[in-house]
Amino acid sequence: MIWIDGPAELGGEISVQGAKNSTLPLLAAAVLCKGQSVLHNCPDLTDVETAVRILEHLGCRCTREGSDLIVDNAMVCCEVPQGLMQEMRSSIVFLGAIVSRCGEARMCFPGGCELGPRPIDLHISALQKLGVEIRESGGCLSCQAPHGIQGAYVSLAFPSVGATENLMLAAVCAKGTTIIANAAREPEISDLAAYLNRCGGRIYGAGESCVIIDGVKELFGAEHRVMPDRIVSATYMAAAAVTGGSITLRDVDNAHILPMLAPFEESGCEVRQMGGSLNIMAPRRLMPVKHIRTMPYPGFPTDAQPVVMSMAAVGRGTSIFVENIFENRYRHAEGLQRLGANIKVEGKVAIVEGVESLTGAPVQAADLRGGAALVVAGLAAHGRTQVGGVEYIRRGYEDLAGNLASLGARIIETKDDP
Repeated sequence: MIWIDGPAELGGEISVQGAKNSTLPLLAAAVLCKGQSVLHNCPDLTDVETAVRILEHLGCRCTREGSDLIVDNAMVCCEVPQGLMQEMRSSIVFLGAIVSRCGEARMCFPGGCELGPRPIDLHISALQKLGVEIRESGGCLSCQAPHGIQGAYVSLAFPSVGATENLMLAAVCAKGTTIIANAAREPEISDLAAYLNRCGGRIYGAGESCVIIDGVKELFGAEHRVMPDRIVSATYMAAAAVTGGSITLRDVDNAHILPMLAPFEESGCEVRQMGGSLNIMAPRRLMPVKHIRTMPYPGFPTDAQPVVMSMAAVGRGTSIFVENIFENRYRHAEGLQRLGANIKVEGKVAIVEGVESLTGAPVQAADLRGGAALVVAGLAAHGRTQVGGVEYIRRGYEDLAGNLASLGARIIETKDDP
């Protein structure tokens, strides 16, 4: 449970953790590499713990030393148990890596936050074009590459991040060249390619819509620093915004922040980007964020939409959100309404009429980013806000309550009533 006594103006400096959405495919990539891999700036998250348990089940030895995660690859297994698969959606990214390394893989459909249908059809059809034979039975997948992974031309119907990552992991040691058209362009794709190339891969064009992969015979472990988490950065920026605060974020990649800047600037915040740091100074009362449409990168990210909605809830005027990625991405709206927000949701569209102030109340997180949005709103609410469902938040945020407290928030995380 997270307890917040608000409002309290935030101020100070904080370092941004490594990116969850980069760490998970990087850990899957370690399956392909002989010897030892070291990931620096690896966040301490429950999703990362799940990925580590998958690696250990496969036969790898994982050791954490501070923010470094060391993976010694000694694979003895090509199957991921159902329990581990269902703990997080991103577990599907192990599919391409395992079938590439072992020539076969067995796993069930993944779990994760309930954000609406997120079919893995793209993953399956893409891998089939590389020569992987896939059979489905009882919600589980059995995959084989009897003739090895074969390079091919693959055009994705949608620039799916997960499908692009699975293709890269499967194709990096394939026979011949693979071309991925309409590939995802998210920074996490570039981070994965940088690590694979450091391990001996030959991947070109990552971060663009066409990625070319020349297959190599084998990969060897290497050291790599995980990129900063751009969604966590946006969360702390939103926290400063709703409290009229001024904070500095260290260890950020400002190029990754650019697609998210518009709503902060529209709301009246002054954002200064300085090398590897960012300072945000918020006005006493925010303006509306006007019109937010979530899109694949370099568009506005769906993961940042909930925390920006918390800003809009206390803005002076009307903000409109259009969610184009996930069907159930507005589950946080109900919690915001309990705090006093004026939000109307109709299908993909949410209309937010800003209110003068929010009032603390018990609310329940239903997913990772929605949980963060409720915490952000609680910082601006008058009185005590109680946020349940903290297990969702821990999947992507490293000590969110502690970090906000270091910036001046009156917030604690407990197992019971404080």
